[in-house]
Amino acid sequence: MAQLSIEDASRLAVGALRRAGAGEAMAISTARALVRAEAQGLASHGLSRVPQYATHLRNGRARGSAIPAVTRHKGAAILVDAGQGLAFPACDLAISTAITAAQTLGVCFAGVTNSHHCGVLVDHLRAVADAGMVGLGFANSPAAMPAAGGKHPIFGTNPIAAAFPRRNADPLLIDLSLSEVARGKLMVAAKEGRAIPLGWALDSQGQPTTDPNAGLAGSMLPLGAASSPKGAMLALIVELLVTAVIGAQFGFEASSFFVEEGNAPRIGQAFIVIDPGALSGQDVYYERMETLVSEMLIDDGVRLAGARRTSLEEKARISGLTIPDALKDQLDRLAA
Repeated sequence: MAQLSIEDASRLAVGALRRAGAGEAMAISTARALVRAEAQGLASHGLSRVPQYATHLRNGRARGSAIPAVTRHKGAAILVDAGQGLAFPACDLAISTAITAAQTLGVCFAGVTNSHHCGVLVDHLRAVADAGMVGLGFANSPAAMPAAGGKHPIFGTNPIAAAFPRRNADPLLIDLSLSEVARGKLMVAAKEGRAIPLGWALDSQGQPTTDPNAGLAGSMLPLGAASSPKGAMLALIVELLVTAVIGAQFGFEASSFFVEEGNAPRIGQAFIVIDPGALSGQDVYYERMETLVSEMLIDDGVRLAGARRTSLEEKARISGLTIPDALKDQLDRLAA
């Protein structure tokens, strides 16, 4: 295993993305997000994505020269066009614009269209919590899950996320995929030659599998699929929210992230920013938050949402990152 400081990891990621064709702002925004994910222990959304993004930039699946722009703005509704570039600068623009709008209007819905993989969804909402507001996030991705009762992949793993600020404490950060697990976990297991548990995925014939490569070629199981269609129904809601509402492509129209050749995914993300001061008022909001947190912490073993990620990130900023030697060598080659 290789050891890297946060600074060295960022330098390698920026260098690799720049050499693949990303503009400076895109490379910096993307590298910041991937290094942060790695520091939080989320390897499936961390530095392992750099080679994938670099390949997409070189093959035209993502435009390195794209500059995101607000293309529509009506009241509390904002649309950002990512221009088929990497998602991170477009999401940054959507969030910053939504925060400003919500400070005046009390709420804002910001959509991002013509986009790409957006990494750890809840991390985009950290700036919302820092501004003392509540953030909700939604995203679709290339088809990986069937509709309720179906067999072929239609929806992506379609994560949802939320950030709730606290007074003088870290915000609650909630992030979950609507598949039983994130598809990136299969990617990591495949690279490491590890089996996956039954109940994560189906192979191309619709049969349960423990082979991550077969799962990547097949489909993911929706959250709770063994007992109900609820996960698939939630995925349907997210799919429509970030496609029909904002004009992005459906998951089944986008080539998989895990292949080198394919189309520009042109998928979508959506963020809702809410100023609690416009509703209950800041003081009431924070009092209600702490009352709930205190009740939760009465039971031993309760872990607040986001606490583990925050702790791991703080440690990583001091002690650095540990990544596989093969990944370090790959980053060195890409950035050289």
